[in-house]
Parts: sequence; structure tokens; C-alpha cells
Amino acid sequence: MTFATIAEPRIPSAGALPSGSGKPRRLAVALPFLGPALIASVAYMDPGNIATNIQGGASDGYKLLWVVLAANLVAMLFQALSAKLGIVTGSNLAELSRVHFPKRMVYAMWAAAEIGAMATDLAEFLGASIALELLLHLSLLAATLLTGAVTYAALEFERRGARLIEGLIATLIGVIGLSYLAETILARPDWSEIAYHSVVPWLGGSDSVLLAAGIVGATVMPHALYLHGSLAQARRLPGRAGEIRRQIRLSNLDVGAALGLAGFINLAMMYMAAAVFHDGAHDGVADIETAYQTLGPLLGHAAAGIFLVSLLASGLSSSVVGTMAGQVVMQGFVGWRIPLWLRRLVTMLPAVAVAALGVSATETLVISQVVLSLVLPVPMLTLIAFTNRAGIMGSMANSRAVTVLAIVAAVAILALNVALLLELCGVALPVTG
Repeated sequence: MTFATIAEPRIPSAGALPSGSGKPRRLAVALPFLGPALIASVAYMDPGNIATNIQGGASDGYKLLWVVLAANLVAMLFQALSAKLGIVTGSNLAELSRVHFPKRMVYAMWAAAEIGAMATDLAEFLGASIALELLLHLSLLAATLLTGAVTYAALEFERRGARLIEGLIATLIGVIGLSYLAETILARPDWSEIAYHSVVPWLGGSDSVLLAAGIVGATVMPHALYLHGSLAQARRLPGRAGEIRRQIRLSNLDVGAALGLAGFINLAMMYMAAAVFHDGAHDGVADIETAYQTLGPLLGHAAAGIFLVSLLASGLSSSVVGTMAGQVVMQGFVGWRIPLWLRRLVTMLPAVAVAALGVSATETLVISQVVLSLVLPVPMLTLIAFTNRAGIMGSMANSRAVTVLAIVAAVAILALNVALLLELCGVALPVTG
């Protein structure tokens, strides 16, 4: 591959910084970087996470919690790198790929990104549609069409300013968080098991490998890596290297807070399923509808209702963010910008097809997350290459420690994908039971 030459990162002069000194000036610098990670974090709480975590918790109990925790830590690292790339260069991952890679490679990367975007939209649409189907007693097809209309209306908030869409997303995240706090109280999980299995690796047979790949794909979302850099580049404030470093630190705090919350919610999804369903009688709970129908008799109708509310909030918020990411991907790689309504219509079609054909919605959700895991190495490796290159990042290039951590994480995900493909091809793997 060849890189176009580029000198120091485009860091404007300090003259454009807010005038004055002290707390007002520090606040003016900080505010633009509080919010992008919140939007990106929605990708880590979407219906794909719910589907894979329910299956993992029901079938394997607490044993796959370590995958959830590890995937969330990897997500933090790469989201921080994505934001740093946007802050330092003023360009996002897709835009820089178009500049630095040959045209054929760019189109191949775009195709992979669009496949990931379609898988993401499919999961998010179906999640919200299932919630509306069960809440309003609609057909899945009608619920899917209603989801499309609601998310399009929500996307109109973006036209009126970033803070409005951030406020909407923050509200929906609050609903998800409070829902799983309530579910935790009702489910009464085993905290010693949670602590142990969050740090002790385990993989059983082919089913657990498939679920682990799905959990990774649902957590380290490819489209979120493209989106976060775009959100950060739009908020960057001009300044010298010292000011840019300060903005990166503020962005890292934003990432830590937003994805830390998303990580706790992800863990709660799985340990709730482990506490309620992994009892010898309900280990086979493998879809969202069955989980809802089973929660009522086991924990009461309030728990089932809370579960649906969290699913609806998850599906609507992540669908909005997924459409935003899809536009970033298309515009960055090929320079195309299509009307919002057309993008929303196109991304609805796979979910509408699934609903119309009567395909299992939850099984489709899990498969979509595996697809995400398979396309994930493309943005991960590209992000490592760009943020490690002094010709692009200047003095802000990654330290050796960060580079090593990122490479280890990417290799681990590649190894998991290879294991998944071998399992799907019928090759037995030496895993522990």
C-alpha cells in the first residue's frame, strides 16, 4: 500500500482560541469535546448487544462476561484513537483512507464498511421493531415501518444542532441505564460469579466461540470508529500542539465516561440473563421474544415491561446513530452525500425484508453481529496505521505502548475471527469446557 505524503498535522494557530483566561476559557475549550463519545457509545448498547448477551448469559451463565469486559476495553482504546485522529488532522478515518490508499483499496474498504453499516442497521431496526411489536401488539412488518418513521423524525434533530441530538440520545441512554439498574435489582445476580468470570477467560464449544465473536462484533462496532472521528473533527478548536493535546485529554475523559457507562450496561445485560435464564430449565432461551415472555413468569410483568422499554430505547437511539455513521462512511470514502430520507429508506430495506419473509429476528440479530466482527479488522488496522504515522499525526503519533496494545487487541480479534471461521467450516478447536 502507498501513503500520500503529508507533513505536520493541520493545527491552526492559537489565535482562534477563545479569548480570556481562567475558568471560562477552560470551559469553552472543554465543552465541544463532551458529547461525541456519548453518541458513539450508543453503538455499544444496541439490540445486537442485547441479543448476543441474552444468548450468552442463558446458555453459558456468567462465563462469557470476560468477553464483554475485554471487548469494551478494546472499544475504549480504539474510540479514543478515532477521536484523536479527527482532532489532530481535522479529517476522519474514511476521508484519510481516500487520500492515502489506492482507489481500488478505497472502494474495497468502502464495500466492507457498507456491509458493516447494513448489518448494524439491520440489528438496530429489528431490535426497535421487536419492542414495538410486543408493546403495541403490531405485526413485525408494521412495527418495522413505524420504527423507520420514528427514527427519521429523530434524525431531524441533527439539522437543528448537535446539542439537540445529543440531548435526545442522552435521554434514551438514561432510559436504558435505569432499566438495567431495575433489572439488576429484580434479578439479584451472583456478584462473586460476576467478579470471577469478568476476568477469567473461558470458551466452551463452537456455540460459545460464535457467541464470543458476536459479542465482539456487537461491542467494538466498525461504524462507530468512523463516526467518532467525524464528530471530533467537527468540534476541534484551533490551537498549537499544547492546546491540541489538551483537547485529546478532554476527549479521552469523554470516552472513558461514556464507554464506561456502556460497559456496565453491557455487563448487566449478560449477568441479568445469566441470573434469570441459566437455571437448567431456561438455558435454551435464545431470542428476545422468548426472553420477554419468560421474564414475566420468573420476575413479574414489571421486569418484562422494563426489558421492552430498554430494548425500544436501544433500538431507536442506535438506529439514529447508525444512519449518521452511514453518511460519514459514504461521504468519506467516495465523496457522495445522499438525502437523509433516501439513506434512511435504503437502510430500512434489509429489516423490512426480514420482517416480510418471517425470518427469525433474533437469529438474524446474532448473525449480523458476527458479520460486524468479520469486517471490524479493516477500520481497526487502518486506524492503527494512521495514528502511528508521524507524517500524519506529527508529534501526536501513538506512543510505543499504545501501538503495542492496539496491535495486540487487533490480533486477538483476528484470531477470534479465524477460530469462528474454522468452527463454521467444521474444524474442531482445542477449547476448554
